[in-house]
Amino acid sequence: MLTRLVSLTAVTALAVMLWQALVTLAELPPFILPGPLRVAETLWASRALIAHHATITAAEVLIGLALGALLGGLSAIGLASSPMSRRLIRPMMVFSQAIPVFALAPILTLWLGYGLWSKVAMALLIIYFPVTSAFFDALMRTPQPWLDLARVMGANPARLMWHIRVPAALPGFASGLRLAAVYAPIGAIIGEWVGASKGLGYLMLLANGRAKIDLMFAALIVLALLTLLLHAGVDRACRRWLDGAATR
Repeated sequence: MLTRLVSLTAVTALAVMLWQALVTLAELPPFILPGPLRVAETLWASRALIAHHATITAAEVLIGLALGALLGGLSAIGLASSPMSRRLIRPMMVFSQAIPVFALAPILTLWLGYGLWSKVAMALLIIYFPVTSAFFDALMRTPQPWLDLARVMGANPARLMWHIRVPAALPGFASGLRLAAVYAPIGAIIGEWVGASKGLGYLMLLANGRAKIDLMFAALIVLALLTLLLHAGVDRACRRWLDGAATR
């Protein structure tokens, strides 16, 4: 843990130094690229405003992540249980990924309004396929000897699924959740860019429109930190969950 913290600190320090060097050597004006000190001052001065909008974005991301994980897990189990579902639904899921997310954002805003749920829906849509795909692939790769042994012992398809295939596929589901933790903020921010009155995405657009580039960068940094914390939290929770499942 200490080694990871030291590495993260070193990488952060290097990035800040490169950022400052670029601003200094290229003589970039603040309205193009503000320096890290200026952004840090703005972040501190506007901490209450940024915290308020960060709370909104975090709520959108967490709700979307929870719903996406639930629906993705159930969909993967349904696809793995039914060959008919695989033939009918899986091609539709793949086709849905051919539609750009940006194209769906205005439609969802029209249907669900400018409030919380259009952003939750965007986060859900962007993480649903990775979770479903990772879990489904893991379910379909259950070791055949395990299934054969369970059938010899008289297990029906439902018991095979819940007692053999699902526990064996939990690492795949965890991998999907880790990806979802990175993708979920993207969906929420896209939704806020299309239409919102709150959230970090809205604050970034507002700051850009008023030429407050330092505030825009401060919001962007908070968004990046939020994503890193979410990924770290999901990763830690998945590790504990898998360790607990392995000991049972």
